[in-house]
Order: sequence, then C-alpha cells, then structure tokens
Amino acid sequence: MRLLAIILATLLDVVPAGDAALVQLQKRDSILIADQLRYSVRLEGLKEGDTFALPDISSMSGDTLTVLGTWQLDTLVRGRVIHPRNANAARKALAKGFDLDAGIVIAPFEEGTYSLPDIPVLRTRDGKTDTLIFKGVEMEVKTMPVDTATFEIHDIKGQIQYPVTFAEVLPWLLGGLGFAALTALLVWLGVRASKRRKEALRPKDPAYIVALRELDKYRSDKYWAPEKQKAFYSGITDALKYYMDERFGVDAPEMTTAELFDALKGEKDITPEMYGSLKDLFERADFVKFAKFIATDEENAGALPLAVSFVTTTYQTELERETAGEEAGND
Repeated sequence: MRLLAIILATLLDVVPAGDAALVQLQKRDSILIADQLRYSVRLEGLKEGDTFALPDISSMSGDTLTVLGTWQLDTLVRGRVIHPRNANAARKALAKGFDLDAGIVIAPFEEGTYSLPDIPVLRTRDGKTDTLIFKGVEMEVKTMPVDTATFEIHDIKGQIQYPVTFAEVLPWLLGGLGFAALTALLVWLGVRASKRRKEALRPKDPAYIVALRELDKYRSDKYWAPEKQKAFYSGITDALKYYMDERFGVDAPEMTTAELFDALKGEKDITPEMYGSLKDLFERADFVKFAKFIATDEENAGALPLAVSFVTTTYQTELERETAGEEAGND
C-alpha cells in the first residue's frame, strides 16, 4: 500500500501497534463473495493536541477487491461513540483522553485467500513523530457450495400463480356493478330527456279535444253506482276545469266552485241557461265528493251530455268568431 508523502518523509520511529480488525457488516459464519467488511484500526489513548495521518487506500482496490468510500472515523470514550455534533461530549473526550476508530469498507469479488496489507498510521505527540504499524490480516472468501454429484440444471420456473380470493375479486365486482348502474342511469336519463324533447316538439292538441277525450271515459252507466259516483263527478269536473282554464283564461283547477263561477259570470259565450245548469252540476259534484251525497240516475244521465254540450258550444262560438275574423281580413 502506498503511504502519504508526509509519512514517507517523517518515518522516524516504527512502533508495532497490534493487528488491524476485520468485521463483517453482514453477520454470518463465513465470508462470501460480494460481502461488505470493515477493515479498521484503533488509536488508543489520544489526547488533545495529538495529530495523525492515515495512508492512501486507493491502491488497495483491484479487480477482485474493491474499497467502498474513504476512511470513516469514530471517536470513542469508554467504548461509546461520540458524534461530532454532540459538542459537550466531544469537548470532555478531548480533555480526558479518547480512542479513535478509523476504518474503510471493502468488498471481495473472487473466491480465495486475501492478505490484507499492514496499515501504517503517522502520529505526532508532544513534537515527536512516530509510525504505528497495524498488522494486516488474512481473509478467506468462499462461494456458495455446490454438490456436483447431485447438481442438475433445471429450466427457469415461471411465476407462481396464487389462487384468486373472493376478497380480491369483490372490489372489482362492486366497481363493475357501480359502473353498470351508472351507465343504466345515464341511458335512462337520456331516453327520458329525448322523450321530453319529442313531446315538447309535438303539436299540442286543442283544449276542447283533450276535454272531450277525458269526458268520453265516463260514458258508461257503471259510474252511476253509489260507490263510483265520486270518481264520475270528479272526472267530469276536472275535464271541464282544464277546458275552462285554456278557453277562458281562468285558473279553474285552483278555484272553488263559487270562485270559478264568479270568474265566469258575464262571459258572453256562456248563455244564462248553460251557466245555471253548469253551476248546478259543479255544486252537485261537490256534494257527492265531500258530503257523501248520492245523485239520482236522472241527474247522472244528464251530467255528461251537459258537459259535452258546454265544451262543443263554447268551442263552436270561438271557432265561428275566428272564421269571421279571417274572412274579414281577406276582404
């Protein structure tokens, strides 16, 4: 090993200082290829003012042995490491005397016996310089033993396939169900929106057509039975309220009978006779719906024709007025 130039120039006294230490960083009963080991020396009894120089270790590296990093120093007091960042402990160590552990990390990459070189350390104390020689050690490096008698080369094994558990599948299953539910919801919303757009674009039937269509559902006399009269009169009056709302511009569905006929009073398209008969029909319907009144067959038989007559008469009046207006405009 090549020493520092300063060591070569000042070799005055050569003092044997014991053996260097070799410690495995991976604890096992033998040294294997590529294991990392700490090759170190300990300078004991240093005092404040002592100086020392360590050898150059670069020449120690080769094809089969590698030095990893540079010298690593640890200050020890009674076997305990004192880190430099602990200023108080370091100051006390300097005052009382301390040991210094200096080491390097090496790694062998070939089987065999290695004779590690001696480690000379230059120490200066009280103006006197001497060289401490730490005797090198031998290192036996082995490979993993192979029984050549039974050794047989096998193909590379494929990756081990473990059985899939339900716990592993469950998140994917829930995710798939959630995605399917979300897709179904989006499709339903799309179809619903499409239907609404089509309905909005579809021409709206005139109010009298809608009213007559609803009234036509109650033509059978089966609705005259006492237990069905409530549905009979409710259906007729609801159809008429819808028509009145569209035809006369009154909020009929939200009005009581008295409020409704107060609003219709004075309508020129409703004759006094029709007004009175229609008011009687609505009042009778209120009695049936709210007072458990049972109407006679004669009253039931006249209810639907009266409602149909009111719708067709008032519609014809409006239609004739519109026709007359168009003819006047053409003239």
